[in-house]
Amino acid sequence: MSEIKSSLPRQADDGARAHRRPLMAGQGYKSATAHEAIKQEHGPLARFLKSCAAGTALAALARPALAQAEQQAAATAHLFTSSQVIGVSVVIGVISAALLSTLWLVRQRGNLENESREIRSALSDAQQRISQYQALIADKNRRIVIWDGNARPELLGQLPPETGAPQDGEFLAFGLWLKSRSASELEKAIDRLRDEAQSFDMVVETIRDEILEAQGRVSGGRAFVRFVALNNLRAELAELRIERDRLMTSISAFQTMLDAIDMPAWQRDPVGRLTWVNQAYGEAVEARSPQQAINEGREMLTTVARERIRATTTPESPFHDKISTVVRGNRTFFDVVDVRVPGGSAGIAIDVSDIEAVRAELERTLKSHAETLDHLATPVAIFDGDRRLQFYNQAFVALWELDIAFLEGRPDNSELLERLRAAKKLPDQLNWKSWKEAALSVYRALDTQSDLWHLPNGQTLRVFATAHPQGGATWVFENLTEQVDLETRYNTLVKVQGETIDHLSEGVAVFGPDGRIRLSNPAFRALWGITETEAKPGTHIRALGEACAPSYDRPDGWKTFAELITSFDDERRSGQGTLELFSGLVLDYAVIPLPNAQTMLTFVNMTDSVRAERALTEKNEALRKADELKNDFVQHVSYELRSPLTNIIGFTDLLRTPGVGPLNDRQAEYIDHISTSSSVLLTLVNDILDLATVDAGIMRLNYADIDLNDLLDDVSMQIADRLHESGVALEITAPAYLGSIVADPQRLKQILLKLLSNAANFSPEGTSISLECHREGTDFVFSVSDRGPGISPDMIATVFDRFATGAKSGKRGGAGLGLSIVDSFVSLHHGDVTIDSEPGKGTTVVCRIPSVDVPHSAAAE
Repeated sequence: MSEIKSSLPRQADDGARAHRRPLMAGQGYKSATAHEAIKQEHGPLARFLKSCAAGTALAALARPALAQAEQQAAATAHLFTSSQVIGVSVVIGVISAALLSTLWLVRQRGNLENESREIRSALSDAQQRISQYQALIADKNRRIVIWDGNARPELLGQLPPETGAPQDGEFLAFGLWLKSRSASELEKAIDRLRDEAQSFDMVVETIRDEILEAQGRVSGGRAFVRFVALNNLRAELAELRIERDRLMTSISAFQTMLDAIDMPAWQRDPVGRLTWVNQAYGEAVEARSPQQAINEGREMLTTVARERIRATTTPESPFHDKISTVVRGNRTFFDVVDVRVPGGSAGIAIDVSDIEAVRAELERTLKSHAETLDHLATPVAIFDGDRRLQFYNQAFVALWELDIAFLEGRPDNSELLERLRAAKKLPDQLNWKSWKEAALSVYRALDTQSDLWHLPNGQTLRVFATAHPQGGATWVFENLTEQVDLETRYNTLVKVQGETIDHLSEGVAVFGPDGRIRLSNPAFRALWGITETEAKPGTHIRALGEACAPSYDRPDGWKTFAELITSFDDERRSGQGTLELFSGLVLDYAVIPLPNAQTMLTFVNMTDSVRAERALTEKNEALRKADELKNDFVQHVSYELRSPLTNIIGFTDLLRTPGVGPLNDRQAEYIDHISTSSSVLLTLVNDILDLATVDAGIMRLNYADIDLNDLLDDVSMQIADRLHESGVALEITAPAYLGSIVADPQRLKQILLKLLSNAANFSPEGTSISLECHREGTDFVFSVSDRGPGISPDMIATVFDRFATGAKSGKRGGAGLGLSIVDSFVSLHHGDVTIDSEPGKGTTVVCRIPSVDVPHSAAAE
């Protein structure tokens, strides 16, 4: 009330400005009406003050006039005695005027007192009305804050104590008694009200969950905010509004969150139409925006899937299953959850394609692991969290010889041990129960447990039992029977090897990583002429080299051995070579790295072998020179024979022409014999030249792309006369289209003609020879078979040798170069040729010619 009283004088002094600051209608505050009443009540007072001011002015004017009249009367009486009558008249007039003024002033004074009483009565009424207005403003359910410029704000009224609002100056510290969200919004609204004159109406919550209505207005250059404590229906309405805002905020937050995740989500009305979708749904159906997907009714799930969801979903039982659909052209698996609500339904789809792929891969991996374990020689058994047998491999069955039906029944681990004990397959124990409990404690252990089982049948097993983090355990039974046996045999073998090394004729010395000798045999000491003391274990290689210096002291000897044995290279090097000692001994040495960073030196006395090798080398050099002379001679003679043979063949053909003249029958017969013999001799010479060229390493293959069907046609035409002469037929077996091959056409044709000629030579008349061809990848494989006398096993090894002919010659004798040329030409093509023959059943020759890459084809060596 003190604040209200202190504000009244300022409002009364500035009535003209106060009547321009009325509050908004409906606020229960009639300050404008009160100021207007005060103005009306003060009207007579203002008129009285104006009258008093006028009387005072008249009296002030009358006094100088009376004084002047007296002075003039005296002057007149003195100067003009005769004018006394006139003076008296003037005096009487002035006195009359003064009396009239006095009477008027008395009357005005009475009027002024009446107006003063009326003003006091109006002021009393105004004060009473102001008190009523103050009582209305001071209602406990509302409080007003008024800002006038930058002055300290005025606080009018108060709020109920249950709201928790402070009654002092801390009222404006909204964060102390309002909830943070309400306080923040209210402060922003007040700032806009004072800076931009922007009114507001809002509902705020106190920290005691009370609801207040805040209204901000601007009037007469002042800003004020009224806080009203709501009750009954208005409070409920405000609470509903706040709850609505909270729900809308939550819905907006959820929708924003759903838009941010990459899981398609949707909402449908009761008839199944889309009413809302998130951004991921719009992208899944290839829509530019979620709203376009809603407007066009684009569905991500198939019709069958939607009908299934609609048929199976109930408010009590939401739909939850995996559904396959196509998204962006790819088959995708979604884990769909759809719930039914009174206003329709809502759902979300989680992409589980990667999970399904991982699950499938896990199943394949487990299956692969199971197959792998099933093929292991180590017995393995896996038990699940209930200690029941989940997996076993074939080695486990073979080890314990258990019934498959029993194992397929998934027995308990304890039951399995009892079955093995009953079958007397487990080691005998003094306290079976304690031993079994210790074995089964693996299910409670953190680390892998291992134990040795000595079975009654003599086997020794190392048993590893590992508990699984998710429950269960894996049992691995490693059979150590062979290992124990191997260790025994190894120890025996070490002793035997030690004795063997001591009795070897080769010198052996083993050095450690520090370069000190570990062991040596007598042969080593004898070869280097040192004593057992000089080569005792522990002797450094430098001292050993000094002891061996009289036999050999060059740098490629013990100095090289020391570098190889004591080097710090990451990769240990080996070496070998030959030393010729000063004594004439020739030793082959080898430096061999051993396990445990050890190194072994071996020395073999090669003196006799070197001497024999040198003798053989000299002999071989002589033979090589002789072979070169033979090849030169053959090549020279062949070239020299080719020219006269060509002349003989040419003149023989010339004699057959009609232009030379007719020949009698005997002459024609002689000419035919000459032509035939010349052709055979020319073929022989060409074969010898080809072999000489191959031996000299100067033959070059002219690779080309060969059509195999054309090649067979050409070969069959060229061999026709020879087959007719021998009285045999040719059967060619080949696919309709053999394709092509990159090879030397001339040499490949020679190979076929040589084989067919050889088969025709050894085939009886009236029989046939067969040529079978096929492809194996890029290789051309063909075989030539005849029904001749065959080749004995001891002759097969020499059929490809030059000038080798069988004991049973064919229809035509030869130099035995045909098969040798075949072998040479096939080898030049990097192919292979084999022969299969049995006496009395014929012979089959099989050739394989690989196709080569033309750019990489090289000259034959």
